Amino acid sequence: MGDPAGIGSEVLAKALAHRSSERPLLIVGVLWALERGAEVAGLPLTDLQLVEHPNQQSAPVALMDLGIRIPNFRFGEVDAECGRLAVQAVETAGRLCLDGDLAGMVTCPINKEALRAGGVSDIGHQEILGRLAGASWTATMLMTPGLRVVHLSTHKSLIEAARYVTRENLLDKLRLTSSTLADWGLPQAHIAVAALNPHAGDGGLIGREEIDEIAPAVAEARREGLKVTGPVPADSVFNRAIDGEFDVVLAMYHDQGHIAIKVHNFHESTTATLGIPFLRTSVDHGTAFDIAGRGVASERGLLAALDVADALLAGQLARL
Repeated sequence: MGDPAGIGSEVLAKALAHRSSERPLLIVGVLWALERGAEVAGLPLTDLQLVEHPNQQSAPVALMDLGIRIPNFRFGEVDAECGRLAVQAVETAGRLCLDGDLAGMVTCPINKEALRAGGVSDIGHQEILGRLAGASWTATMLMTPGLRVVHLSTHKSLIEAARYVTRENLLDKLRLTSSTLADWGLPQAHIAVAALNPHAGDGGLIGREEIDEIAPAVAEARREGLKVTGPVPADSVFNRAIDGEFDVVLAMYHDQGHIAIKVHNFHESTTATLGIPFLRTSVDHGTAFDIAGRGVASERGLLAALDVADALLAGQLARL
């Protein structure tokens, strides 16, 4: 359900009213937050079954209430208790996925400041789920109609992200990307590797990462049988992918990939986590504290994340 102080409960209530899939949906969170979200959205909550475990669910939509109350709750404010509640919901759903009780999970946004205030060291969903699953390598893939982008790194400062561009890290992410996309119905995906520096370094004149790290990783990946092209200048690689030349782009850092996705189609962009042993998709927006509680948040991102989850569970990534 995400951080209750954000727009998660509102967009969830709206998505429930407009969702077309017949796949059973279990909400993990607290009933009072969903009720507040429905009130903000001006929608009734109907046919919602309360359960203590997924095996009790018989209705199309059910809710596992974690039973946590937050005194003096307010929309749009960083709250340590909201941060802890959001993490508990993520961990509960993740464990149910690991135990095989759920087919996968879709997440509403959490707030990094609230997590930190609540004493949580993990900076986001990917880190929480990677820790929970004991995953050695994880990655974020953003998707929007016509474009897919995997990130070499996400929650790093720009200077740390540049230092992370190494042959070993690139190879690991290329292998992970290729194998995961194959599992999701896109075998031998054509991966374009974005350059780090302007003009792909101009032969070393404005940076050597392309020569020393990226090109050797691409060459090794090809020797292993992966379909990889790069390094490709970042100012052209995304347009080429949109035109259909590449199935996915490996971006070198957070904003390099996020900006391309969100400019192309922000409202239908979604996230999927690679490297964990179950499916997780998510909205590609934040808690939006500035509009939380006002009833103006759009559910399009959550509906898209639910549709993507359905497609990936069916091994139909190619149709997205």
